Amino acid sequence: MEVLKFGGTSVSNATAISRVLDIVDGARSRGKVVLVSSAVSGCTDALIAMSKADAREREKAAKAILERHYAIASRLFTGKERRDVFQVLLDTCKDLLDANPDDYQTFGELFSTRIIAAKLHCDGVGALWVDSRDLIRVRKGKVDKEVSYKKIREAIKVHPEVEVFVVPGFIASDERGHVCTLGRGGSDYSAALFAAALGADDLQIWTDVPGIMTTNPKDVRTARTIPQISYDAAFLLAAHGAKVLYAPSVQPAMESELEMHILDTFHPDLPGTVVKALPRSAHGAWVGIACEKLEDESRLCLVADGPVEPQAVSDLRSRLGRANIVPRDIFPEGDDHIIVVLAPGDEVEALRTCHYICFETEDSVDVYLAGEGKVGSALLDIISKTDNRINVRLVSRHESEDGEFFEKMMAEASGKSVFVDCTDSETIYKWYVPVLEAGINVVSSNRRALSVPYAEFALMKRTARRMRRFLRYETTVGAALPILDSINMSANSSDEILSIEAVVSCTLNYILTSGLPFAEALSRAQEIGLTEKDPSMDLGGKDAVRKLLILAREAGVPLEESDVEVEPVDGSKADGSQRFVASIEKDLSQPKGYRASIRLKTVSPDDPAWNVRGTDNMISIRSAFHPSPLLIQGAGEGARMAASSVLNDILR
Repeated sequence: MEVLKFGGTSVSNATAISRVLDIVDGARSRGKVVLVSSAVSGCTDALIAMSKADAREREKAAKAILERHYAIASRLFTGKERRDVFQVLLDTCKDLLDANPDDYQTFGELFSTRIIAAKLHCDGVGALWVDSRDLIRVRKGKVDKEVSYKKIREAIKVHPEVEVFVVPGFIASDERGHVCTLGRGGSDYSAALFAAALGADDLQIWTDVPGIMTTNPKDVRTARTIPQISYDAAFLLAAHGAKVLYAPSVQPAMESELEMHILDTFHPDLPGTVVKALPRSAHGAWVGIACEKLEDESRLCLVADGPVEPQAVSDLRSRLGRANIVPRDIFPEGDDHIIVVLAPGDEVEALRTCHYICFETEDSVDVYLAGEGKVGSALLDIISKTDNRINVRLVSRHESEDGEFFEKMMAEASGKSVFVDCTDSETIYKWYVPVLEAGINVVSSNRRALSVPYAEFALMKRTARRMRRFLRYETTVGAALPILDSINMSANSSDEILSIEAVVSCTLNYILTSGLPFAEALSRAQEIGLTEKDPSMDLGGKDAVRKLLILAREAGVPLEESDVEVEPVDGSKADGSQRFVASIEKDLSQPKGYRASIRLKTVSPDDPAWNVRGTDNMISIRSAFHPSPLLIQGAGEGARMAASSVLNDILR
């Protein structure tokens, strides 16, 4: 005997019900089945709203509910079977309108299960609709298990010929024989009571998520399925707001030592979660986080599989504080769970932070790499030889966006995952926001992706902050030089940037300092792969503009490409005393408070740029706190150096 319960989304339409019947067919091949069903999704809410309406509105509401079930039945049946089911539904609707409004909410399961039972019978299955109102008895607000179990066993025993018993969940009757409910989510409880009464071989709770998850995936995209969980931990999560399981349903299963399998109707091949007896750990590890929204506050419940460390509360308070989240209170409610009390509206940010603290700080990192050019290949080589903390899960060898790659990554990646963009694509940045929203960190060496219009850049940054994920791109300017970090530290400490001068075009610096005639130096730069495919992009300053935009934005200046004055290089006028300098300088006469330019500048031996030779880069930063310029100089070219910087962005 197997007991299978299906939630409202699992029976929400004809297609969903057909999927349910396929699952039941598989169980039926193993033996008898008790199928417990909820009302179709949204029906119970509609019935409750109907009970509060006036008489005229009630009739309209009842008609809408009837029409919805007619629509489902019309897809599942034809001919006489359809007419018969329509009549059953019409009779149920008449009973609804004749009932006390307080009892309206008990009719949803009657509609859904009568459709399911009729469909099974129509398909030649030996099915029987069983009225749970006659079997589950409530006394003084609690289920009388002794009486209920006896009635359930007797009702099943007298029908040995039946293959599938179809049972409306959620409803029961009280000591006066009047219909009552087992509470919202009570269909889980109905299924657990039937399973315990019958000593079922299996109790399956089929829902619309792949098991009990570390938290609500609608709030935290990086939530993941818990493979197995103890009865106690499952009860705590359910009792504090996790809606995947109704808390009272755990007790009958635990008393009968009956394992509960929480499964996904829409992905029946997934293993889901097993709720069963598990030994308590000596040192509790976090299992899951539930969120409960009350009238004047919200509460998170962090549940462990054993006693948590004594300092857990103070550590949690400190780490939430660093994320600018100030709880009203944090306290251990038991030795294996902690309650975080929050002001209404703070719960989602707190939940994301707590989930990161509890589940996303493992040492190892999963990497999804796009682009296997020079930098990407060098990165893979370094990882294979020097770092066992990184698992390369997927590589896209394309130098442009690969939809299949991104879909696979976002479907399987966890919160410890990092998407690495080592392409030169000008459009791949459009995936950055969806990737961040999927809870995946981003590291990029692709300056084209970070020099997009400012609104797009700002959206990426905001999304990273909102999702508490990192977006790192140190390698986009200066390869392995710590240029962006230096600017960022000044900007974040309220230090006002006065000016930035940068020699960041490896190509033009090589040409200008080679000692060769300009045309010959340009030809050699092409031969060794320093130039863009179209050298005019280098000479026109396009690459330098991209780097200057990134530098400026890191300093908090929202520059667009149109804000930069560029003087293209004229090879006939260039000489070895010049450097191609990108600069921003504070100028309050400008709309954005800074003047930005890129041009050839004649330098003397006392100028820091004089010593920048070959493919070196140099940056000079002056700020209000540090009027003497901070100088950073070093190699600005080299795939292996860039790859090492990318690796640093991944790990730091």
